[in-house]
Amino acid sequence: MTKADLIDEVSRLAELTRKDSEVIVETIFDSVVRSLRAGDKIEIRGFGSFRTRQRKPRTGRNPKTGEKVEVPAKKIPFFKPSKELKDLVNEGIAAAAPAPSAPPATPMA
Repeated sequence: MTKADLIDEVSRLAELTRKDSEVIVETIFDSVVRSLRAGDKIEIRGFGSFRTRQRKPRTGRNPKTGEKVEVPAKKIPFFKPSKELKDLVNEGIAAAAPAPSAPPATPMA
């Protein structure tokens, strides 16, 4: 699903104009980015949490030339899904899994 698809879905489900839906989706994304920049953790019950993780500086290499490159320390966004989201995503998988097979029946003589 793309951002445009999400905007269309919000517009359809909430019976709003596409423009209003676009403002809502953009506002949510901007709020998440602003909070992560400030170092805050965002927790959405039943969905998951967003936070940042600190990466240490390291020495990498340019794959084209093989030259060593110093990679500075940086923060990266990290998403951890909630148990409820994991269960919802895997809900159909458990039902579609084949049942364990029973041992073959022995014929009665």
